[in-house]
Amino acid sequence: MKQRRSPSSRSRRQGKAQSNRSNAGRRDAGRLRIIGGDYRRRTLPVLDHPGLRPTPGRVRETLFNWLANATAGARVLDLFAGTGALGLEALSRGAREALFIEQSAPVARALESNIATLGANGRVITADAKAVLGDALGGDADPFDLVFLDPPFRQDLAEESCRRLVDGGLLATGAWVYLEVEAELTPSVPEGWMLHREVRAGDSSGRLYRLP
Repeated sequence: MKQRRSPSSRSRRQGKAQSNRSNAGRRDAGRLRIIGGDYRRRTLPVLDHPGLRPTPGRVRETLFNWLANATAGARVLDLFAGTGALGLEALSRGAREALFIEQSAPVARALESNIATLGANGRVITADAKAVLGDALGGDADPFDLVFLDPPFRQDLAEESCRRLVDGGLLATGAWVYLEVEAELTPSVPEGWMLHREVRAGDSSGRLYRLP
């Protein structure tokens, strides 16, 4: 005769499964995984810092599929860099160099450590992005082919940052700009920027623009 498992046994099994999922989630938390390129599947530590929100892996994969023919050899600027997920992904996929701008000193140090771990050609400036843009990046004359712009949400930074990129002459002819903002915002971008693709994920919306 087949024995029937008691409800208490089922509860213990369900509790164990939930605990395993929770532990797995904790193991995955605080890690950044490179999606493709030379550093594919490399995982890097992420600092536990308020407001730090790396671009999700699914969004990064979609974005770099769109940029498949634009990343190799590109000079990259990652503003409001945070974990540097987008700039690091670009370096993994053949960008020749990347400049990361991050205001928080602890976050910037963690990013520098991850760049060194990968042996990637990246440089971090610890500064407020608006101040750096206003100073034309301290006289850095070479324009950028690819810019990642992911400002803190609901601080009215997106449109001003786009304008300063143009005013500072920081964009190469035919440059690409990826702008990530809160989902409810439709930002006004400089004249001539052409919307190439758009992706939504949770409370954010990512737009990829191409300059003439």
